[in-house]
Amino acid sequence: MEHLPEIGLAFGAFALGMLSPGPNILSVIGTSMAVSRRAGLALALGISAGSLIWASMTAIGLTALISAYASVLTIIKIAGGLYLLWLAFKAFRSAATTAAAKAPSSLDSGGLYAFFFRGLAIQLTNPKAALTWIAIMSLGLAHSAPASTALTIVIGTTILSVAGHAAYAVAFSTERIIAIYQRARRWIDLTLGVFFTAAGIKLLTSRP
Repeated sequence: MEHLPEIGLAFGAFALGMLSPGPNILSVIGTSMAVSRRAGLALALGISAGSLIWASMTAIGLTALISAYASVLTIIKIAGGLYLLWLAFKAFRSAATTAAAKAPSSLDSGGLYAFFFRGLAIQLTNPKAALTWIAIMSLGLAHSAPASTALTIVIGTTILSVAGHAAYAVAFSTERIIAIYQRARRWIDLTLGVFFTAAGIKLLTSRP
């Protein structure tokens, strides 16, 4: 009970991060509008799984080791930057087409796994996630905090991640939103392409 204020701070910082659009949230929004709600939810679960992995590693101190070795962090940065540029390429290619892309025919036979692993890749190749989790754990874990406090933060933030990303997937897969997307599809894809390009270049050129 004495560590509840720190846990609340950690949850609050994580929730605020969910409100700021980044590659993960924009990917969920774009997939939900362009493909389907199920695909968006699968992507959301993949992102949440990646968040759980980062949170768990931070709780046991592994991300502190990662951040201490520039070479490891550089590899993650390069992988993340190239992946964002690949997403930008796909968005630009979609914007260049005259018709909206259809959901893959394999969606019911393994296609959802592809979206799940795409979300997992987006989260795990983001070195900022490691630094963000270090900050969140620093807020939530006092020097005297027991292991149960770290476990509470990991479980709680994972639940928030699933709920938050799933909410984006559901909200942006409604008929009204999809109709808006169909009318403005090329501009939306172009905007996503510009964002992913800028984020990828920034990640590749920033210092570790």
